[in-house]
Amino acid sequence: MSGFAADTCGSDRYAVIFTSKRTEGDKGYENTSNRIVELVSHFKGFLGAESVRGADGFGITVSYWDSLKSIEEWKNNAEHAKAKQSGINEWYEEYRIRICRIESETSFTK
Repeated sequence: MSGFAADTCGSDRYAVIFTSKRTEGDKGYENTSNRIVELVSHFKGFLGAESVRGADGFGITVSYWDSLKSIEEWKNNAEHAKAKQSGINEWYEEYRIRICRIESETSFTK
C-alpha cells in the first residue's frame, strides 16, 4: 500500500492509525499483509489507506473509513482477527491503534 488514499473529506469520516514495530524475519507476514489489503479493499465502508515502513521496522498505516460501525465490523472480521493474532504472536514487537474523527482536510497537488 502506498500513495494517497481516496478523498476523505465529508462528514463523519474516520482514520484508524496503526503504528507498529516489526520483529525480525518475514514469518508469513508479506503474504498475509497482501491478503488483508485485498480483503479490506472490498470491505464496506473502507475508503483507502496510506502506509510506510522504515528500515528500522517502524511502520505506520492510516486507513480511512466512512463510519465507526464499519471500523468495528472490520475489527471483528474473522480473517482480520486471525491476522491480528499472528501479529501479536509472530510479527510485531509492539503496536498501537488509534481511531480519530477527521475534522478537516487540506491538500496540495503539483
